[in-house]
Formats: sequence, C-alpha cells, structure tokens
Amino acid sequence: MVGMKPLSFLISALLAISSTQAETLIVAHRGASAKAPENTLAAFQEAWHQGADAIEGDFRLTKDGKIVTMHDATTKRTTGRNLVVADTDWATLKTLEAGSWKGKNWHGEKIPLLSDVLAAMPKGKEIFIEVKCGPEIVPALFKTIARSKVALAQVTVIAFNKEVIRAVKKREPKITANWLSGFKKSKKGTYTPDLDTVISTLQEVGADGLGAQAFGELAHDLGAKLRQHDLGYHAWTIDSADMGRSFVAAGVQSVTTNKPAKMRSYLATEKASK
Repeated sequence: MVGMKPLSFLISALLAISSTQAETLIVAHRGASAKAPENTLAAFQEAWHQGADAIEGDFRLTKDGKIVTMHDATTKRTTGRNLVVADTDWATLKTLEAGSWKGKNWHGEKIPLLSDVLAAMPKGKEIFIEVKCGPEIVPALFKTIARSKVALAQVTVIAFNKEVIRAVKKREPKITANWLSGFKKSKKGTYTPDLDTVISTLQEVGADGLGAQAFGELAHDLGAKLRQHDLGYHAWTIDSADMGRSFVAAGVQSVTTNKPAKMRSYLATEKASK
C-alpha cells in the first residue's frame, strides 16, 4: 500500500503536534488569581477546580524560619498591614486577613504556610515554588517537602535569584529547578539578557530550564536556543488566547496564567482547529 504512506505520515505528524500541545502544562499563577485572592488556599483550590495541571505560588522565609506564601517583601498590599515578612514571626503573620482586598466574598482568607499548600494538593498535580528570598530558605524548603505527601517529581523550584537555583540543585540534583528572567529591548533592537547569556547562566547554576517573561518577539528564537541545549522552556504570565497559542507553538512546556480554565479552553480550541 505504497499510496498510503504519505497519509500515514501526515496522521503521525498531526498526532505528534496534538500530543505536544496536550502535554503543555497549564500553571495557575499565584493560584487562579484572576478570580480569587492571590497566594491563598482559596486561589489554589480555585485553580484545581478550573482544571490547572499545576499551581505557582510565591514563598518567603519568616523571622522564625517558617515558609509562608507571599509575593511581596511586605504584607501591606494583600493584608493592609505593613509588615516585613523576613522580620516578622509566624505567630503574627497567621493572624492577618489576606482576602478582603480582592472582594468581600474572600474575607477571612489567611496567609498559608507552604506545608498547608502541599497538604491541599490533589493527587497527580504539580507545584511551581517561586522562591522570593535567598538561598537561606533551601534547608527549610527541603524539610517541608520531605514532611509532605508530595513527591519531588511533583515540584519545580523557580527563582530570579540564580544563587537559589544553584543551592537547590546542589542540595538535590534530581529536583527540577528553573531560573527566571525578564527581558528588556533597547532602542537598537537588542535584548538584555541576550540569548547566549541566558544559556550560560542556566548552565552555570545547573538549572533544568528557563521560566521566561512572555516576550513574543523572542519566543521562537528562545525556544529553539533552549531546545538546542536540552533545556526546558516555560513562559509567564499569559492570559490571552493568541499569546497562549503562540507560546505553545514556540515549544514551551508550560504556560503560567491567571485564568487556567480559559487558557485550557484557548489551547483546546486551537488543537481542535488543526
């Protein structure tokens, strides 16, 4: 059946494309933060309800060595009280109310511990732990994961601070750890950091991949460069259909979004149209 070979090849190619898209993780940015207050258990539960494959949260070390979920260095924006997380103990932080700023329906939400977030993860889901402080968090981080029901394979550590990634990989080479980077474009059309600097930084610290700002002009070149060096490619933060589809086409392994259900729908619609 020589005449069937082109058709068989086409079917195989289409299946490969479909499989690649199906494997793109939908990561809920600070939980389903378009709907629920960021970095709270409510936001993470909403992410699971919306069908996210993984959640992303921001984590810091308190004065007394606890790991709490908080993006900013202070608690002012989400709780109304201006406390520096690193200078405040857990006994104080756990009394703060962290949901009302998003709406009255969320009144009573608290700042969760990383251990609380891990305990509430459904079976088979993943978590991207963004470290917002320095490498001093690493011993407590691994202790918290070890005491949880969550396996290392379900965890990806991410950080802008490359020393955090270096320390994580030195402590446990098997865990996935991605360096994060934004990009700036000069008037001359060049980017900072340039792609060679990105690759050298990832290799220097032993990172598994890059969590990149969703800079559309760079997407395909960056994806190709990372694949060339067998490094992962993850993009943040993407809420539009066109951008989500564009970055999947560029070869990302995950799309971080504030709207996981909508992003799932966007990507499914694109796949169905193929």
